[in-house]
Amino acid sequence: MPIIKPKRKVPAMDMTAMCDVAFLLLTFFILTAQFRSQEAAAVDPPTSISGIKVPDKDIMTIALDKEGKVYFGIDNQNNRIAMLDNIAAAKGLSFNDKEKKAFALMASFGVPIAQLKSFLSLDNEQRMKVKQPGIPVDSTGAANENELKDWVFNARKANPQLRIAVKGDSYSKFPNFKNVLSTLQAQNINKFNLITGTEAPPAGWTND
Repeated sequence: MPIIKPKRKVPAMDMTAMCDVAFLLLTFFILTAQFRSQEAAAVDPPTSISGIKVPDKDIMTIALDKEGKVYFGIDNQNNRIAMLDNIAAAKGLSFNDKEKKAFALMASFGVPIAQLKSFLSLDNEQRMKVKQPGIPVDSTGAANENELKDWVFNARKANPQLRIAVKGDSYSKFPNFKNVLSTLQAQNINKFNLITGTEAPPAGWTND
């Protein structure tokens, strides 16, 4: 009597539900992600083997590019608008809603206060093409043009919890860095973070 072989069935799995979940997750991450704003200037910091991470909240960043130009920024759009309002009140300026919105979207900037209103009045594409001259930090000249101290003061007024991080290009000259430090020390700020690139530690090194 011949052996009757059972009919083989190819296993099948309905992937419809899995695809729905995947698209829902993708949509969720797209809607909740916060895209990083473009920096005002490219800064290539020196590397270090430090494992300490700079906080990503309540942070004030002072950057120096390789030419020694100074750029400034703080996190949180509401704090940026509050800081701009403080500067406007101190300098007798006024900014409309469009200019405030443009400022709130900038992660950092390097424009003298006198040029800030005209800079913010440009559309986004035009601002991207403008080479920002940097924030004046000269305290030695007759004009005493140190606007960095004004931004630091009014940023801390907008958010007293701000912590300070300094990011200097590896080709930036020490006198430029010294001007930034002097500005901070003049406001009794002696504690800040230095932003560096990552470097592999040597064999046997421990971060104690």
